[in-house]
Amino acid sequence: MSLHGKRKEIYKYEAPWTVYAMNWSVRPDKRFRLALGSFVEEYNNKVQLVGLDEESSEFICRNTFDHPYPTTKLMWIPDTKGVYPDLLATSGDYLRVWRVGETETRLECLLNNNKNSDFCAPLTSFDWNEVDPYLLGTSSIDTTCTIWGLETGQVLGRVNLVSGHVKTQLIAHDKEVYDIAFSRAGGGRDMFASVGADGSVRMFDLRHLEHSTIIYEDPQHHPLLRLCWNKQDPNYLATMAMDGMEARQQLIFSRHYRFLFLKVVILDVRVPCTPVARLNNHRACVNGIAWAPHSSCHICTAADDHQALIWDIQQMPRAIEDPILAYTAEGEINNVQWASTQPDWIAICYNNCLEILRV
Repeated sequence: MSLHGKRKEIYKYEAPWTVYAMNWSVRPDKRFRLALGSFVEEYNNKVQLVGLDEESSEFICRNTFDHPYPTTKLMWIPDTKGVYPDLLATSGDYLRVWRVGETETRLECLLNNNKNSDFCAPLTSFDWNEVDPYLLGTSSIDTTCTIWGLETGQVLGRVNLVSGHVKTQLIAHDKEVYDIAFSRAGGGRDMFASVGADGSVRMFDLRHLEHSTIIYEDPQHHPLLRLCWNKQDPNYLATMAMDGMEARQQLIFSRHYRFLFLKVVILDVRVPCTPVARLNNHRACVNGIAWAPHSSCHICTAADDHQALIWDIQQMPRAIEDPILAYTAEGEINNVQWASTQPDWIAICYNNCLEILRV
């Protein structure tokens, strides 16, 4: 990572538990604020809201609240102008929307699409539409994606109540759906894609839900775990394929280990089913992908090999051999997020640590 003047290049925060889910706030008045979700293998989990105090150069925990089960994802409302209520959404057993105040965070609504039961299939991920912040999409292990509409109801005690309803639910894949993401194509409101255990990337249009388009299928039908759209060019997206239990065996302490490897694939929706690039340098499971918010040809990947790698993919479709930047963390990196309103900063989390890195 390059050096810039006297400001620190890395700021670190240590949480009281393993950090998994993480997201930058985009509000203009909350520049260095992130939400962190715990990964504790029991019912009682936590979400912390932390902010960087630029005077002391230290992260400060502003708020902690309880969350049932670990959050599979959390995301601030995509409100770069600060005109909507300060909301945070989390997925786990349900989709929850929280209102963040100065001193406390309270649950605004819990969205359950199973009207016949208090139980629903766990949600693997969700996305919040940037063009229409009243739209959210969730993905579930029950093979479905659900598009939710939020409403701001009547004013009660000077606060608009937030509620939500199912706009549409569809069977998106043949097996579990692991991720969903809205595309910026066609106005940015109606198009979304999903990936899942059947090894396919599928594209949907809310205006024509009677059919979907298969953008890519893994040749060995290995599960696709994550999906990420290029922020500047909606023709490109990245996904992560699990390479399965490869027949790589290594003798360590007289025991045989079989390794699970993942590869990152770059796709062009104009050329379905043929990857335009593969990023293969990680030596362990890839856990996160983040496109640069300000450049169509830069992407960051992070993995269990402790590495966060930034790639320049300008030369596609020629092979991308090596990353242009590499950072080695002190542990297996669980997540990576590139700050959309501050493109000089990338956040990673490993073990119980959050680090933001200036790039």
